[in-house]
Amino acid sequence: MTAHAKAVVAGGAGFLGSHLCEHLLSEGYEVLCVDDLSTGRESNVRYLMERAGFSFVHADVSADRFAVGGHVDLVFHLASPASPAAYLARPVETLMAGSHGTRNLLELARSRGARFLLASTSEVYGDPQVNPQSEGYWGHVNPVGPRSAYDEAKRFAEALTVAYRKAFGVDTGIARIFNTYGPRMQADDGRVVSTFIRQALSGTPLTIHGEGHQTRSLCYVDDTVEGLMRLARSGHSGPLNLGNPRELTVRRIAEMVRVVTRSDSPIECGPAMVDDPKVRCPDISLATTLLEWSPSVPLETGLELTAEWMAGELAAAPQAQYATVALGRASS
Repeated sequence: MTAHAKAVVAGGAGFLGSHLCEHLLSEGYEVLCVDDLSTGRESNVRYLMERAGFSFVHADVSADRFAVGGHVDLVFHLASPASPAAYLARPVETLMAGSHGTRNLLELARSRGARFLLASTSEVYGDPQVNPQSEGYWGHVNPVGPRSAYDEAKRFAEALTVAYRKAFGVDTGIARIFNTYGPRMQADDGRVVSTFIRQALSGTPLTIHGEGHQTRSLCYVDDTVEGLMRLARSGHSGPLNLGNPRELTVRRIAEMVRVVTRSDSPIECGPAMVDDPKVRCPDISLATTLLEWSPSVPLETGLELTAEWMAGELAAAPQAQYATVALGRASS
């Protein structure tokens, strides 16, 4: 890293983005966090506000022009609704983040000679017919289904990133992120870990869509951030899977959450979700070989840390849990 290296993190007030901002600061980067706070939360980065080298810009990267002074070394694009509840409620905004937002940030990287890192997703594989999923798998995606706004936004973002690399020589990298979890997840975001922990802590039934035989592979946020940083430093173009190859059924995850929270909540099954992936497991051979990266935080440990954090949040604000407050104004 060069002296006074600078990173722009779009979506930096989100769950994953805030952890990335924190890590970059710890490595000596100057960090500019850009977020419109539509799904990110000011509280995620409030503790960083007084740290030297950190600044925040309230802007929508899909539409706004935002000032970035001086040189830029890294541009991370994490600006998108990422949880099912968020992208189902904001399908147009999700598609704009993947299209206009990606172009604006690629132009920023192009104008400054910076390396651009796209946070893509395992959702580009859709409901896969191959398991585990390697980067060479093209996917099985419904382009007009209920999840299509998120899936297709990320697939287009990958295509645009590759095009900028080929057409303009922009230094780009693509990370396909699998099921990251950890502190600062929103309790009502619809993801499997946050939903189960919230239900277990509140004493309500843990609800499963379908019979719970569908699988997921959960990667603790610190491991995901380390993978992103190694990809940023590597110069590799990707796409490259970042996730935990330990594959578990959703029912097994629910059982593990009950254990770590010491909950007696029952597990109940409901209707299956449309286009819900039946399997999800990354082949991380490429990341292991090229980055010497693999996840190190055991799932049991990560679930305990996440449940401990969420219990504190629920105790602090039981009537207004996880409300989003923008800088100087309320935001729904």
